[in-house]
Amino acid sequence: MQNQRGMGKLKAMAGALALAGIVGVVVSGCSEANSKAEPPAQAGPPVSSAVVVQKAVTETQEFSGRLEAIETVEIRPRVSGYITAVNFKPGAEVKKGDVLFVIDPRPYQAEADRTQAAAAAARARADLARLELQRAERLLADKAVAQREFDERAAGQKELDANARAAAAQHEAARLNLAYTRVTAPIDGRVSKAEITLGNLVDASAVLTSVVSLERIYASFDGDEDTYLRVSRRVHAGQSVDVKVGLAGEAGFPHSGKLEFVDNQLDSRSGSVRMRATLANSERLLAPGLFARVQIAGGAPQQQILITDRAIGTDQDRKFVYVVDKDGKAEYRAVKLGPVNDGLRIVREGLKPGEKIVVNGLQRVRPGAPVTAQTVPMVATTTTAPAATPAKDVTVALADKE
Repeated sequence: MQNQRGMGKLKAMAGALALAGIVGVVVSGCSEANSKAEPPAQAGPPVSSAVVVQKAVTETQEFSGRLEAIETVEIRPRVSGYITAVNFKPGAEVKKGDVLFVIDPRPYQAEADRTQAAAAAARARADLARLELQRAERLLADKAVAQREFDERAAGQKELDANARAAAAQHEAARLNLAYTRVTAPIDGRVSKAEITLGNLVDASAVLTSVVSLERIYASFDGDEDTYLRVSRRVHAGQSVDVKVGLAGEAGFPHSGKLEFVDNQLDSRSGSVRMRATLANSERLLAPGLFARVQIAGGAPQQQILITDRAIGTDQDRKFVYVVDKDGKAEYRAVKLGPVNDGLRIVREGLKPGEKIVVNGLQRVRPGAPVTAQTVPMVATTTTAPAATPAKDVTVALADKE
């Protein structure tokens, strides 16, 4: 019985060893099969991608300039004397003819009275000489007076008449000087502060204050050669050139005007030409000397490709983007850039409508390598003063040429 039990155990152990060998062979075969299979593809780096934007845009050019008053007048006295009155508040609006300063008029009033009396006396002498000449003419006709005496009276009458006119002119000059003691505003506008105050002695060299016009104002700026050629063609064709202006801190270009002046030559050293636009200033928001962003309108709207500046890389002197192809790989694409439109950059060459580009994570991308792209909207680059978008077309501010 014991021998039979021992033989049973030996058989059981042999069966177990045989089963273990079979399992080992199967596992080994599976391992070899797995080792021969290709490894799973690794996912590319995570990036954000966006579809390029296509819009109808009207290209414009943007420059920096300054506002200038159309009329600027320095108020100077025409006569000397002591200031006896200052009749305005600094910074107030004045009308043409308003009295700003009064210079002591008493010496000039006295001079005007004296010259008036002298002119009256001279005129009386001239009138008497004329009457005497008329009598001499009758006496000459009756041969009662010599020709020489008549000629002397005629010459005397002319001299006295000339003296009377000279005295009248002196009186008129005295009257003008008296009127100049009241210093008036020569134009409508805003007056500055009084540079010389009450009680001071002034002469013609002194600057009392200044007045600048307000109803309209200039925006002066330096345009480039390309703008000059484009604007000149439109002006010669009889077309007006629209100009928009934005001040520091203002969004877009809320002030509209017309190009009024283009200089007759370019500065050969800077390649720029002086230009000037005229703007309405009925609300008195514009003041001479303010910094202005000037935008010149372009031609007809055209379809353009636009992308965010964050998607643009720099390779020495070239600009490029990464296009995500249908296989999820990054394709290096050189692009030619143009102006900016509401924070989106126009692409002249290198992209087509509907293509998807990497907009975030550019530093993790390698040409031809796979990427894990998450699609996001094409967001405009934030600017300090974004241009306002018209209802139908998109206005573009031309940046420096790339």
